[in-house]
Amino acid sequence: MPGSLLATEPGGGIRITVQCEQSWGAQEVEDVCRALGRQVRTGECFAKQILRPSLPRLTISGTPLDSPSCHPFWKLPSAMPRLALPGLMALLGLKALLGLGAGAPLCLSQQLSMPGDYVLGGLFPLGSAEDARLGDRTWPNTTECRFSSLGLLWALAMKMAVEEINNGSALLPGLRLGYDLFDTCSEPVVAMKPSLVFLAKAGSRSIAAYCDYTKYQPRVLAVIGPHSSEVALVTGKFFSFFLMPQVSYGASIDRLSNRETFPSFFRTVPSDRVQAVAMVELLQEFHWNWVAAVGSDDEYGRQGLSLFSSLATARGICIAHEGLVPLPHANSLRLGSVQGLLQQVNQSSVQVVVVFSSAHSAHMLFSYSIHCKLSPKVWVASEAWLISDLVMKLPGMDQVGTVLGFLHQGAPMPDFPSYVQTRLALAADPAFCASLDAEQAGLEDHVVGPRCPQCDHITLENVSAALLHHRTFAAYAAVYGVAQALHNALLCNASGCPQREPVQPWQLLENMYNLSFHTRGLTLRFDSSGNIGVNYDLKLWVWKDLTPSLHTVGTFDGRLQLQHSQMSWHTQGNEEPVSQCSRQCREGQVRRVKGFHSCCYDCVDCKAGSYQRNPDEPLCIQCDQDQWSPDRSTQCFPRRHRFLAWGEPAVLVLLVVLGLALGLVLVALGLFVWHWDSPLVRASGGPRACFGLVCLGLVCFSVLLFPGRPSPTICLAQQLLLHLPLTGCLSTLFLQAAEIFVRSELPPGWADWLQSLLWGPWAWLAVLLAMLVETALCTWYLVAFPPEMVTDWQMLPTEALVHCRVRSWVSFGLVHAVNATLAFLCFLGTFLVQSRPGRYNGARSLTFAMLAYFVTWVSFVPLFANVHVVFQPAVQMGATLLCALGILATFHLPKCYLLLWRPDLNTPEFFLSGGLGDTRGLGGSGGGEETQGKNK
Repeated sequence: MPGSLLATEPGGGIRITVQCEQSWGAQEVEDVCRALGRQVRTGECFAKQILRPSLPRLTISGTPLDSPSCHPFWKLPSAMPRLALPGLMALLGLKALLGLGAGAPLCLSQQLSMPGDYVLGGLFPLGSAEDARLGDRTWPNTTECRFSSLGLLWALAMKMAVEEINNGSALLPGLRLGYDLFDTCSEPVVAMKPSLVFLAKAGSRSIAAYCDYTKYQPRVLAVIGPHSSEVALVTGKFFSFFLMPQVSYGASIDRLSNRETFPSFFRTVPSDRVQAVAMVELLQEFHWNWVAAVGSDDEYGRQGLSLFSSLATARGICIAHEGLVPLPHANSLRLGSVQGLLQQVNQSSVQVVVVFSSAHSAHMLFSYSIHCKLSPKVWVASEAWLISDLVMKLPGMDQVGTVLGFLHQGAPMPDFPSYVQTRLALAADPAFCASLDAEQAGLEDHVVGPRCPQCDHITLENVSAALLHHRTFAAYAAVYGVAQALHNALLCNASGCPQREPVQPWQLLENMYNLSFHTRGLTLRFDSSGNIGVNYDLKLWVWKDLTPSLHTVGTFDGRLQLQHSQMSWHTQGNEEPVSQCSRQCREGQVRRVKGFHSCCYDCVDCKAGSYQRNPDEPLCIQCDQDQWSPDRSTQCFPRRHRFLAWGEPAVLVLLVVLGLALGLVLVALGLFVWHWDSPLVRASGGPRACFGLVCLGLVCFSVLLFPGRPSPTICLAQQLLLHLPLTGCLSTLFLQAAEIFVRSELPPGWADWLQSLLWGPWAWLAVLLAMLVETALCTWYLVAFPPEMVTDWQMLPTEALVHCRVRSWVSFGLVHAVNATLAFLCFLGTFLVQSRPGRYNGARSLTFAMLAYFVTWVSFVPLFANVHVVFQPAVQMGATLLCALGILATFHLPKCYLLLWRPDLNTPEFFLSGGLGDTRGLGGSGGGEETQGKNK
């Protein structure tokens, strides 16, 4: 079939023939040859490749030539060309599998070095020193490390970037970059040896000691790597002494942003601070404020855990349990602490665990959690283990719960797997490997030994799994960042780079500060701290088979954006987990913390007059005095001023009573004036009776001072205008009672003399004297203890009460004392008087009038003291009107009745005694002879 691959084993050998039909053009044949590393002649190729010295030749041919020849093509293009034919990829895969699976050692370690005009050093975790037992070393010998496919892929990404730059003309036209890539084994003690090599003088194996390294030209211009934060802390200080630029593709610890300590350190991944902020935002988004936090017992884990803890605490997230996971091969005591931590988490209500850990420590943590059968949790992963095959392929990981984590974004590199496949295929070519031996000098063999001896014994299967989730863009972009800085330092343009003295590392460093560069369609920039502004994707592990796939469920660019519809939880019914020590308080409730954690609390209602300003407030905030709030309020409302308003029902009723009282007063006064000379009026006191009615009317009018908004003047006038007219009224009644008492109870000689004093000007003098005494008491009361207008903000729950406040109840009682004394004397003077048959009994009307007075004001005292302040003015109005109506009803209205309906009784015989009052024509109610007429 056209484009198919045919494999035969003639004589025990292996032969692969590419059947090139006429439908294949020269370009397709050229693409195949380039992919296999062979030179193209006349559009066709005839290449041979020796897989193993003992095997026959493997022939890959197109149309046979008469004189076939092979030309090695070592300088490959920057990436695997995109071929339209599916047979090409199958050819590459089969060729690599045949070569790598045959058991022959590769020359991959020899591809980790290439000379150039400017050489870049590379530090990659090509191996792992887990089994090296570095703590037991007794001499500084070579360390043996176990192969790590991740480090090899990062190294190949750097190699790919260098080849792209060398084959292009945009950055360094006419110049070639070289590279020296070394293994760090993720250990500082291993990384120091290649670091010393990098700083060795160009062409030498030693580091010269100078006072001034300005003119010192080290072997490399800049260093790419390392990946580990722990290693970067050591190499960063070392390279910073020489101001050699170092660009890490994985060291994310926040301490490396300190420009004073690490002035030459840069990185193409974000700082852990950004990742920690994103984690805190994630917890807040789901209202998870009761979490556990775990870190690996290394610089990365300790610093990341400390950073996360401080940020979480500042945002109100409580860390219920916190601990460190020891590194592999730790003592049993420290391993036991991990089990204890997991048991505490399992027994608590914590449903979310933040794991800021390296991949190896995370592997140990989950191994114990699976062994201890920890209930499923939500695991918030740091970037270091989120995509680690060591953790993802751990048996039983599908039972641990939901795994979420942030992964920094980067440009896609779809051609990188093809590039890796091509390099592995070339590493199996003896001719290609022989050419590498001829080109490379032997310095490394005497100084650092083989760069990666483990890399020469791998298969395609060793790296194929790591390619699924591997992130190579950061290492790839680091090379482009250095190349752009070199481009700027050399003043290169499209036509080339001008001739000048070689650039020193410190000169390159000057061009890296705030550097912007472009790669794969992205524009990247180093900020003042050497960090790069790259956003994060929120990844969710979704289990389908034994290995999870990573789904993007959100992004973080300084603000978290979630795709809630894409979220899936390892819970019953796919319900969102809840991780809170206490339920969320409702609006208008604050937290009363119990225990040591602020997230464990009781919800307490805000009482009336206070409110909850925001959900994080620990206490209710009191409203201002001119504001109010109900229970469980989240805001305050302005208070409305409250006073006894004119339109209130109680006031309207009292105004009706006032109208009735005034009407009765006017009727009584009119009748008395109309019947001025009648015996009834003269017996009632004549002018004094009219004066008493006028005073009683003024008493009724005084109640109009109590409704409406009070003012200082009204507060002062209320009691004065009430008590003075009442004193005038009671003083006239007192004179009336005195006449009755004198006439009835004293001997005639005394009675005639005293009656003469109770009539005429002396009587008015008694009225004036009583009013002067009351005026003096009122004046003292108003001067010494004046009532004041106050606005009471506390009396009413929602309103501000405006009222007249009595400052001294004793002085207030003394104001009532004169009137009470007059009423009491009236009552005593008439209570024991015996009535005469056939005569009008004026004593009984006075007695009942005084009883009405006392009943009214005695009832007023407890009522006034116990009623709400709002209604105290209404109580005082009612007491005043009832007192006036009581006097009217008991003393004046019976006389009005006689004047209107019993005029036949309005005779001197019925009302007058024929004594002094009669003879003088002044009227009276006592003295003289008894009338003989019949009482009708």
